[in-house]
Amino acid sequence: MVNRETRTLVLGLLAGGVALIVAAAFRIIAGGLFVPELASQTVFSLTPGQIESSSVATLGSLAKYTAFTIAIIINLVLYGGLAILLHKLYSKLSGKNTIVNLVQLSFIPYLVMVAISAILLQLSELLTGSSEIQYALLFLLLPNVVYGRMLLYLFQRGAATIPPEGVKPLNALNAEINSEAGQRGEKKFDPSSDSSVRRISRKQFITVAAATIGVGIFIFWARSFPFYSKSSTPVSSPKVPLPPPSARIPAGSIFAQDTLTPFVASELTPNEKFYRIDTNIIVPSVDANSWRLNVKGLLRNGPVQYTYHELKAMPSVSEYATLECISDKVEGDLISTAYWRGVSLKSILEKAQVLPEAIYIVFRCSDGYDVGIPLDRGLMDGTILAYEMNGVPLPAEHGFPLRAIVPGLYGMMNAKWITEIELVDRVYEGFWQRRGWANNAKYQTHSKIVFPGDALRNRFEELSANTAALGSKSPIAGVAFAGDRGISKVEVSIDGGNTWQSANIKDPLSNNCWVLWALDWIPQNKGKYNIVVRATDKAGNLQTAEIRDIYPNGSTGYHLVEETVS
Repeated sequence: MVNRETRTLVLGLLAGGVALIVAAAFRIIAGGLFVPELASQTVFSLTPGQIESSSVATLGSLAKYTAFTIAIIINLVLYGGLAILLHKLYSKLSGKNTIVNLVQLSFIPYLVMVAISAILLQLSELLTGSSEIQYALLFLLLPNVVYGRMLLYLFQRGAATIPPEGVKPLNALNAEINSEAGQRGEKKFDPSSDSSVRRISRKQFITVAAATIGVGIFIFWARSFPFYSKSSTPVSSPKVPLPPPSARIPAGSIFAQDTLTPFVASELTPNEKFYRIDTNIIVPSVDANSWRLNVKGLLRNGPVQYTYHELKAMPSVSEYATLECISDKVEGDLISTAYWRGVSLKSILEKAQVLPEAIYIVFRCSDGYDVGIPLDRGLMDGTILAYEMNGVPLPAEHGFPLRAIVPGLYGMMNAKWITEIELVDRVYEGFWQRRGWANNAKYQTHSKIVFPGDALRNRFEELSANTAALGSKSPIAGVAFAGDRGISKVEVSIDGGNTWQSANIKDPLSNNCWVLWALDWIPQNKGKYNIVVRATDKAGNLQTAEIRDIYPNGSTGYHLVEETVS
């Protein structure tokens, strides 16, 4: 037989599940605080970079979702444990009215969750600012009222089946009574007609439902408080046609072959296929109307503040640029190319007149992320504050309303959801740099084989299997990238690196983009071929063959694909 504590634990898990569903919905709709999300983000903020890099290398983007799932389970177990404690208190106060029961079943878990959130907020560097404790106090109220309401309902329903310690269960007691009554020839006891069995009256249900709705209305009304940041979807605008590629493909070029048509067509990555790596479980949603960009620090004409519409009214600049995550493995797919449009960061800084002692630019973001780049990078013509991606407003997952595009530096330096830019007189270490990742995060010169093989299949459209056949032309193709240094040469080997031949290179969309390369290959013999690629940047630096892990400077080594010809 299941004991009383186990049954109460199950009731707590059920009530906790409902509370978490309400909290998650409130988080998505109104930007509320979701404790499992905060807990998993705190774990990431405290995890040493080397351990974090290993988890990313093993699980990829699933690493943070695994931590999130574990946090949800722990939160559920905590709610289950609280139910056991609360049931003992409920047993003593069950004679009180419904409101008294609801208050004691909601107030204690509310205080527990507020205390946990306060500790996490103090530990985490992802969520900063003096208003965060107020967020916890406000946004944790409704889910815990729901939790208390569910417990009250479940406790009342189970009052007849979860007796105090030392008391026989009601069904066993009824059986004894009926057995004795039968022996005496008396009428058997019908528990359904006994008024002592607690039921929830219509008045109680209406009272508690009205209280729950009232709390919800209060929280939504409180969205106008100064410490609340409204959320919304990106401002809509018509999709505009992208400019044509910088260079046409000449007739007879290898890139004009039908086999390579889908490959060339995917030189620009669609928004939905563009890689996404950040610390957020739930994508931040920012209202453009209330959003402000604050520019401050070592400025002669500062601080300055811009609205979203003021930035869009300024002269715009456009840039084809490739972004790659520093966690991208040699054979990985955390790399994509897009057409960005926005405002030149250089123009913003020139208006503000940077003081001579400034050496670093710090980006701070609405999700608490921060990172710094050298001042000279910010003054490059290709560095922009982008508000459009591939002809449409930035998608929320890629940084709406504003993100940085910084040529030559890994994706972690290209901040998303920017709210503040500060000029400082010191080398600044951002979120990942405080965990040991490179602060001088220049792209490694590297290359990848797209086919044959499986690399980058998530970024390219409808690539054929392209199985090599004896005596038939079988193109080998891929991408090479070296940041703003550009690529001057790509070489391919089909014998594991013993001999090399130059591949054809398509003119890139810009000097800040990856290049597409291809080579016609006609296998002359059956068997296994070890296909390897290497690239040389325009500064004359040959890609290193040394195999190095992604932490702390990005992975290096040659990409090798084994192909069998039969």
